[in-house]
Amino acid sequence: MAEQLRLMAVHAHPDDESSKGAATMAKYAADGVQVLVATCTGGERGSVLNPKMDRPDVWDNIAEIRKAEMAAARAILGVDQAWLGYVDSGLPEGDPLPPLPDGCFALQDVQAAAGPLVRLIREFRPHVVLTYDENGGYPHPDHIMCHKISVVAFDGAADAEQYPGLGEPWQPLKLYYQHSFTRAKFRALHEGMVAAGLESPYEEMLNSWTDEGTDMGHRITTRVECADYFAVRDDALRAHATQVDPDGPWFRAPLDVQRKVWPTEDFELARSLVDGSLPETDLFAGVREAGRTV
Repeated sequence: MAEQLRLMAVHAHPDDESSKGAATMAKYAADGVQVLVATCTGGERGSVLNPKMDRPDVWDNIAEIRKAEMAAARAILGVDQAWLGYVDSGLPEGDPLPPLPDGCFALQDVQAAAGPLVRLIREFRPHVVLTYDENGGYPHPDHIMCHKISVVAFDGAADAEQYPGLGEPWQPLKLYYQHSFTRAKFRALHEGMVAAGLESPYEEMLNSWTDEGTDMGHRITTRVECADYFAVRDDALRAHATQVDPDGPWFRAPLDVQRKVWPTEDFELARSLVDGSLPETDLFAGVREAGRTV
């Protein structure tokens, strides 16, 4: 009997797994796919974005709180999760930007930093790996570093001469980049809310979205129907209570509007070692057909 399919999603911080591709992961997990989230950092330098949680006791224990939030979110999604053990770099702000803190994830040597991910890939043996594009989805230094080590590990895990002592080689078959924020998606949500007689929170954002280079919609190759799991996604995101305001813009578009106007989560097939054709509706397209599930 063939082994079950396995999916790994590599994310920079706890909460990223619940805001990017979460409904897709929940769908595959419910369908019997083994899903593992690899979290690069502990999110120690993240902001407290929920005003109800912006308290001294939270700031004093932020590392442990974020671990507990991650545990709650992964249980809601029905996935497993592992920490790679790196320290959050923080998001530098100001002009000029301040230097990144010593020892943080984004300052690590890429080849060396990919080692823990290579070990995890060799242990878990995913058929499909999800990560961010070369811009990190947005230019957070940890997101960009997450992309870099994911690309190195995708090939390095299969090479017996690289990373000796980190397990038996394993070659994932497909590598995807996640594209959660596109102009077309937010235009559809905006128009759907207006048509439903609701005030849209997206009009100002759309009007100010002038940089065509930040819209990766044209790179999408794969749309996974997962609207039935949008509520699960939102529950997982709310579990990251320091990172999301339950009364904020993340949750202003009603689920029935979202399911109607944009029922998919969207990805770019960056690498594939199996035959297939584009566009796709399944991250395991080609893997299933080839029977490559061992």
